[in-house]
Amino acid sequence: MSSEEDYNDVDYDDHDDGDSPSSGDDNDNDNDSDNLEFADTNANDQCDSFSSPSSCQVITSDSLWAAQWNILQKVMDLLMVGVHHARTLLIHYHWNVDKLVTVFVDKDKDHLFAEAGVKMLKCPDLGTYVSPSSTLFCHVCMENVQFNTATQMDCQHSFCNDCWTEHFIQQIRDGHSRRIRCMEHKCNTICDESVIRNLVSKRDQDLAKKFDRVLLESYIEENKFVNWCPSVPHCGNAIRVEGDVLCEVGCTCGLQFCFGCLSEAHSPCSCLMWDLWSKKWKDESLNLNWIKVNTKNCPSCQKPVEKNEGCNIVRCVCGKPFCWVCLQAKSYNHKCGSYVDPGDSIEQAKKILYRYRHYYERFKAHRDSLKLETELEKTVKVKISSSEKKTGLLDFTWLEKGMCRLFRSRRALSYSYAFAFYMFGDELFKDDLSKQERELKQNLFEDQQQQFEANVEKLSRLIEEPIDKYSVDEVKDTRVKVVILSNVVAKFCKSMYDCIENDLLGCLRYNIHNIAPYRSDGVEMASELSVSLSSTGSGGVPSEEEINGWMMEIDESSSFERSSKMTRVS
Repeated sequence: MSSEEDYNDVDYDDHDDGDSPSSGDDNDNDNDSDNLEFADTNANDQCDSFSSPSSCQVITSDSLWAAQWNILQKVMDLLMVGVHHARTLLIHYHWNVDKLVTVFVDKDKDHLFAEAGVKMLKCPDLGTYVSPSSTLFCHVCMENVQFNTATQMDCQHSFCNDCWTEHFIQQIRDGHSRRIRCMEHKCNTICDESVIRNLVSKRDQDLAKKFDRVLLESYIEENKFVNWCPSVPHCGNAIRVEGDVLCEVGCTCGLQFCFGCLSEAHSPCSCLMWDLWSKKWKDESLNLNWIKVNTKNCPSCQKPVEKNEGCNIVRCVCGKPFCWVCLQAKSYNHKCGSYVDPGDSIEQAKKILYRYRHYYERFKAHRDSLKLETELEKTVKVKISSSEKKTGLLDFTWLEKGMCRLFRSRRALSYSYAFAFYMFGDELFKDDLSKQERELKQNLFEDQQQQFEANVEKLSRLIEEPIDKYSVDEVKDTRVKVVILSNVVAKFCKSMYDCIENDLLGCLRYNIHNIAPYRSDGVEMASELSVSLSSTGSGGVPSEEEINGWMMEIDESSSFERSSKMTRVS
């Protein structure tokens, strides 16, 4: 067991959650231990909107249509339109029902439809008659065709079916399936998807299926509240969130990622900071040691130079020659055999490299520790099983919760060094803070970071203790320490986040570096979206095949109405 001196900074006795388990009899100890709980510091957080189970959901290939249908039905009921027009409107407004309703209320229905390229087909006069021998001139192929081999869209523009089919096929192949417009010049009307499906399927069934798939997946790819899970290989799932899209989520496949930029969960770094840092450390960490060993910085331009010939007088790409040994040469007659004390001067390039290495080494150290501690999870489970048999104690959830707290804190601590590299450097915020302000805020942040870091290391040592060799009293004593220290770590983690959001990023003139809010219980794991597809007439969500079948029937039944508007004979 670790010595008591290792944890002197944490007051275990003066704690509201319970007394030390070493006092009183075993029954009292059990009661005291039961009173100890992990503090929920998320109670007053910005993440309250994510407290409900439905706020973050996994959409699988089976539930994608159900998710889309729920939105379609709202618009269909509101505007009294069919599936095609509802989907056209929603694709135009990026599946944002609130925005669609706002335009509808603030302006009017006609403006809403015109902006999205929707036109409602007016019913023809019931008394009209179309002669079977009537023809129509197609302005694409420049030929006369019979009216029953032509199609008219809602905009009342008519062309032959062969030209429509070629147009649809080309548009689908070019990636424009979501909004295929009418062929008429300057006509912005979106073609009826049932007509597209009907004509294309007669020529190419696979392409028609691709068209349907693109329309279905538009709910994900055009919707800011839904993103594909970025797992590799792809798990096939998508994640839907409600409220703030600036969050970190976990898919049922096990991947945790930033919903905003789809990279790994990187809070407290902003998405821009993490993008810059990930490129920097992935590129530079591989070359850092090689550069250090094989290159030297040009004394004129500070760029690294590699010596590939025997002569020690080298010439940089900037055109300046210098001595490879002392970096001071200006001619080939240069001599540097005599020792000269360099004093306290350090080249600017070395300072930049030293600063980067300082943050990178600590970032990587905590990242490596997280990997080792994740592997420790199996060992802890073995210790728990052994301790249960030895002590008779059955509740070791405190150890599992403490381990999860350690993982979350270690991850945040690692990314905090990437954040500090950019927050207190010249790359992003050179003009936002004066030198004095930067030093003051850096000291404030580093104080929070170091307190957090010290307690994370203490918690790590506690989790690693050999509880399988402890007596009942020692296990209970360890439990008290783990619970209290976990709460202390959570408190310092939240304090660091508050410092970042309020004292650092909050004071910038142009704050574009928002971060995912702090969650005491870590990244939210998404729950699967429930789906209830039905057969025709059985209630619930109709299947996509049923909807497409209905639309095909409607299209066929309205073919006379469409055609009758092309040529009328009194």
